[in-house]
Amino acid sequence: MADRFAYEPFECAPGLRLAAHERVSQIHHENLNKRLDRLEELLERLEKRLWLAVYGVAAVILAQAVQSFVASAP
Repeated sequence: MADRFAYEPFECAPGLRLAAHERVSQIHHENLNKRLDRLEELLERLEKRLWLAVYGVAAVILAQAVQSFVASAP
């Protein structure tokens, strides 16, 4: 009697559409994560360059201050 109601699983159109949509969503999510990782790396590089420029400007200002002190000393 139990074998009488045991049905074979089958694929239906709504189920296939849902599975395809889940796969497409997963691919989009993975691509977005890759893009975000790449953007984070670029932002880190830009931040390093910015700090290098800030330190360079500070070094030039300090060098000019030291040079003016040395030039005014007898």
